[in-house]
Amino acid sequence: MADRRRPQRAAAHELERYAGLFAARTRAMKSSAMRDLMAITERPEVISLAGGLPDTSTFPAESFAAIMSRVAAANTAAALQYGPTEGLAIAKEAVQHVMAAEGAEVDPEDILITTGGQQVIDLVCKTLIDPGDVIVAEAPTYPGAIPSFCSYQADVVQIEMDRDGMPIDVLEDTLDRLEREGRKPKFIYTIPNFQNPGGVTMSLPRRKRLVEVAAERELLVLEDNPYGLLRYEGEPLPTLLELSGGDFIIYLGTFSKILSAGLRLGWAVAPAPVLQKMNMGKQGADLCSSSLTQHFVAQYFREGHWEPYLQSLRGLYRGRRDTLLGSLAEHFPAEATWTQPEGGLFVWATLPAEIDTTDLLARALQRNVAFVPGRGAYLDGRGGSSMRLNFSGVSDADIREGVRRIGEVISEQLELFGALTGGARPAPAVPEREASAEAVDNILHLPRKDAGEARRSSGDGRRR
Repeated sequence: MADRRRPQRAAAHELERYAGLFAARTRAMKSSAMRDLMAITERPEVISLAGGLPDTSTFPAESFAAIMSRVAAANTAAALQYGPTEGLAIAKEAVQHVMAAEGAEVDPEDILITTGGQQVIDLVCKTLIDPGDVIVAEAPTYPGAIPSFCSYQADVVQIEMDRDGMPIDVLEDTLDRLEREGRKPKFIYTIPNFQNPGGVTMSLPRRKRLVEVAAERELLVLEDNPYGLLRYEGEPLPTLLELSGGDFIIYLGTFSKILSAGLRLGWAVAPAPVLQKMNMGKQGADLCSSSLTQHFVAQYFREGHWEPYLQSLRGLYRGRRDTLLGSLAEHFPAEATWTQPEGGLFVWATLPAEIDTTDLLARALQRNVAFVPGRGAYLDGRGGSSMRLNFSGVSDADIREGVRRIGEVISEQLELFGALTGGARPAPAVPEREASAEAVDNILHLPRKDAGEARRSSGDGRRR
């Protein structure tokens, strides 16, 4: 039988053949640093501290089978059918339960069920962004949002965070500058709780002021809140949606982190005119989210197991966070700094300035361990000495071993740098583990001029 496989061509030749067909926007597209690592980290020998993976092995297999059986027995035809673009009423009821646990009461008419939280970001960009429009985001920001922003050819202005999140006074200065330039942002993108990748939480005073700024300037805020219910210590803070009463806030939620990422089910809550346009954008994207997974989620919430399961996740992830922090203290160099999140899934670590974490990743992968390099969270090349580390998706033993391997590669790189420079190295930014408040602010590269404001709002520094 003849071999009907297509002949292999060089990648450059393939690109040349099709280049004239691509839309102009493809030239601005960027790949996600996380997705680029997925194929590598699927290998069983690789310890991945890279992905934002929940530990789905904790979900009881017997519960999954029982729920699917009940869905099949009662709703097979409906679960296998198309549904309304805005989502099934039964799925919206589950969303209301989650939102109530966050302290926010929402009307089902204000909810749009989406294919994961990622689709909310895409739909917001599709609805609001023309090429060249401004988005204001935190620095660093969620690496998965960057491909969406770039795909719609947005001009993203990033504002450095400190340990209390985005400094709103710096935001206001930035908005004033943009106004003088005749550029009004289409929206502000923020992850207030246990920020991805920074791990920090926006303080209550800053949340209140951000809501005020949005109302005063009639600016939309996209509040991305996948981790709000994954708090391990401290008191919960109100959502921006709750503080605002819904005006000028687009709220993003997802079942990925509190139930299962594989369900690919999220939601948006937004002002009616915005939600209507997002609904139209979703019609053109996928018609509707999976009816099967919506029925699964609805049945799961009817049975009342979600809160005990969430509580078990909090205990598991709290322990893994502590394991990661302890391992960093043991294996990373004294000059390294890192955040200490009160919840969520991530720690942001910054290494001595001579270490480039993109190069470091290549060497770490040779030791079968992965992380997300810091540059993946910026659009302008910053973050070269930083990295995002995930602790939720791997065991305590793998966390310890993974950090040990990374620490080993860092030590080798520092020794090589010392040999090449005769031992001369840049002065460490943090000379000891008990960092001052000023040093803590610098963990996220906060400019020196803002450190005073951060200290006034944050109090004393904490051990990193």
